[in-house]
Formats: sequence, structure tokens, C-alpha cells
Amino acid sequence: MSAPFDPQGLLSEQAGYAVAVVLGLGFGFFLERAGFGSARKLTAQFYLYDMAVFKVMFTAIVTAMLGLALLSAIGWLDLGEIFLVPTYLVPQLVGGLLLGVGFVAGGYCPGTSMVGIATGRVDAAVYALGIFAGLAAFAQAYPAIEGFAKSTALGEVTFPDLLGVPFWVVAIPVAVMAYGAFKGAAVLERRFSHLRPR
Repeated sequence: MSAPFDPQGLLSEQAGYAVAVVLGLGFGFFLERAGFGSARKLTAQFYLYDMAVFKVMFTAIVTAMLGLALLSAIGWLDLGEIFLVPTYLVPQLVGGLLLGVGFVAGGYCPGTSMVGIATGRVDAAVYALGIFAGLAAFAQAYPAIEGFAKSTALGEVTFPDLLGVPFWVVAIPVAVMAYGAFKGAAVLERRFSHLRPR
């Protein structure tokens, strides 16, 4: 029997929630330990003098990607059972742009704002209130923008699907690209170190 186990009914709904809570707490703990509960640390990447957020998140993505590729290759994981968020190309590009603007303006993303709240940061709490206000506004506006929100639907797709190649054919070049990106990030940090607050 291969993972994921939840679609096979090996976890009850309550057990699934318990696993989600444990994983969420663990993720939040490590975000806080990396300093990602601080708006100053998070926005530093946009000024290019501290690329820690980029490095940590890209490392997490590559680690998960290579782990999935390995577990799939040895038969311990069925990639076809992993939930994929359907792609709506243009709406998701617009949403990503809005999230990025909010990230720069407020200093947090939704997850890191929760970490900031857990460590007592008032600015994170204000940011989170803004998130909930935005969610409420989106819910009210949704009937008017539903057509746009569901436009350019591509379904549940991945780069290997689009390219018609095995998962590992994409995973290995992305890992090599990450190595180059980390080297480039180090160059940027040195180049813009004069912007670092004293």
C-alpha cells in the first residue's frame, strides 16, 4: 500500500485534523525560528539585502519536490492521489500579484502573519484583520466576478503533464536551477548590503 493514506480511508476525519494541526504547529514553529514572524525580515528580500525568505522557501519546495519524486520512484507514493488545486491561469496570476503587493505593503503573508500574532506582534494582528476584511469583501463581490474567477481554466495540471515527461525530468533541472538561484541570491545580498538597517 502506498501513500497518501487519507484517500484510502486509513485516517479518520478526526485523525486527519489532528495530523493537520500538528503539522501546522510544526511549520509555524520553524517559521518563527527562522525569523519569519518579523515584517522587517520578510520585506528585506524585496530590498535584496537579505534573501533568507527566498532561500528557505525555495529549499522547502525543492526538498518536497525531490522527496515526492523519490517516494514515487520507489513505489511508496502514488502521485495520482495527491490533491492539486485546479489552475485558473489569469485569475491566479492576478491573485498572486495582489498577494505580492500586500506582502510588500504590510510585511507579511497570511501564514507569517499568524506566526507574528503567536509571538505578540501587533502589526501582524492588524495585517490579519486586513486579510479577513479582504476575504469578506471578496465573498460579497464574488457573484459579480465569478465569470473572471473561473476563466482560463486548465484543470489539475503540472509541468510534467504540460511537457509530457516523467516527474523527475522536471524535478532534477529545478533542483539545479535552485542551486544557481542560491548563488545568485548571495551575490545580490553582497551587492545590496549597504541597504541593511544599521
